[in-house]
Amino acid sequence: MSDADGENSETQLWLDFALACKYISEDKRQELQHKSEEIGKLLNYMMNNPDKFGV
Repeated sequence: MSDADGENSETQLWLDFALACKYISEDKRQELQHKSEEIGKLLNYMMNNPDKFGV
């Protein structure tokens, strides 16, 4: 889970690079950033509550 969380954080950095290089628009970056933040919240919840997920 911590690896997935780290990869999600790296994805957020790459979104900034993609915007800076004009590969994506600001609107698309914000959309993907929001999704990434939601994924981060879910991963954090899963790491903090492993008993709910069969671990």
